[in-house]
Amino acid sequence: MAPEPLATRLAPYLEVFRSRRVAVVLLLGFSSGLPLALTGGTLQAWLTVEDIDIKTIGLFSLVGLPYTLKFLWAPLMDRYVPPLLGRRRGWMVITQLALMAAIASIGALSPRHAAAALAVLALLTAFLSASQDIVVDAYRTDVLRDRERGAGAAVSVLGYRLAMLTSGAIALVIADEFIGWHATYWLMAGLMMIGVAAALAAPEPELAARPPNTLEQAVVGPLGDFFARREAWLMLGVIVLYKLGDAFAGSLSTAFLIRGVGFSPTDVGAINKGLGLVATIAGALYGGALMVKLGLYRALMAFGVLQAVSNLTFMALAAVGKSYGLMVAAVGIENVCGGMGTAAFVAFLMALCNPRFSATQFALLSALAAIGRVYVGPAAGMMVDAMGWVQFFFATFVIALPGLLLLWLIRREVVMLEQPKAAPAAR
Repeated sequence: MAPEPLATRLAPYLEVFRSRRVAVVLLLGFSSGLPLALTGGTLQAWLTVEDIDIKTIGLFSLVGLPYTLKFLWAPLMDRYVPPLLGRRRGWMVITQLALMAAIASIGALSPRHAAAALAVLALLTAFLSASQDIVVDAYRTDVLRDRERGAGAAVSVLGYRLAMLTSGAIALVIADEFIGWHATYWLMAGLMMIGVAAALAAPEPELAARPPNTLEQAVVGPLGDFFARREAWLMLGVIVLYKLGDAFAGSLSTAFLIRGVGFSPTDVGAINKGLGLVATIAGALYGGALMVKLGLYRALMAFGVLQAVSNLTFMALAAVGKSYGLMVAAVGIENVCGGMGTAAFVAFLMALCNPRFSATQFALLSALAAIGRVYVGPAAGMMVDAMGWVQFFFATFVIALPGLLLLWLIRREVVMLEQPKAAPAAR
């Protein structure tokens, strides 16, 4: 008997990507990612071209602060319901329309003649973008069914990365070669209509959850709800440690490839950045499809092991030296495995959230998960200086193991997260 074609075998797992809910999450991921580069790398390039002094350019990097502090005002978006479109969709449309106005206003200014006003608008844009992220994350958490979370996380990563490419590399080319900086920002403002259209077409969550009754409950309730779980502290440990080895390995990857093994910046740009982006997206989509079969716990464990082992490919490259074939393999394997781990990890964060408080809980949990990515850089540099690249990448493999051990210890609680839930009651 002839074996079934691969497409036939994969069909049950790929079916989840045809969901209307998943399609909306893809478009909302694009809307979330679009403003990021417009207040970051793209704005920095514009300031540089306009010959703004380097100290001022450095100060502009502070406009990204709202992304790290967004959990502070997330309770407001859990507590208060806009008059139209409900709690999640209403806030999405408000922040998206405000972002269109703010981005267009940046395009109307000149960095040379209105640097202070440009800084204020950039900070406002970052604040609105972080606010949009809060409500998009909450909506994704509320609307996706359990078996759709992996696919939803994957397409959200896809949309976010495509948007960053659009407002980053593509925007730079358009501004430099075709229509200039002002018109480029106006074009990017217009692309925010993708998010508005997605929010208007988005379905409401199937399990309606009443908002917190008071602002105090919106602030205190998310913490009380989370710590009422069994093994809550171990879950926090998993959140901090699950991606830590991956973060250590990635923090100095560019420096390693250029200084450690002697590749050119062009090589690194084409392979580490270009291939890495494609591999991350492919890994996230493949991981999201596999989660339909594996379930949350088995996917987290399997993808976490792959993440850890993939760091050893960079150890092999450090030991062998400059090898284009091994570089392509290392970059491809590490990013595919990292993308699979990201899909499972985001699904895990969504599963931990109570729909009543999902804006605040997801913002808090994702901020906690980001601690490793933000602060590993200095430690990684000292480790490389002390032990060399080969030992460093082996150490990143070892650093990944405690998170997997904690995950194994809470396996029963993770499996329980996939059980059907009743609509949350008001308290």
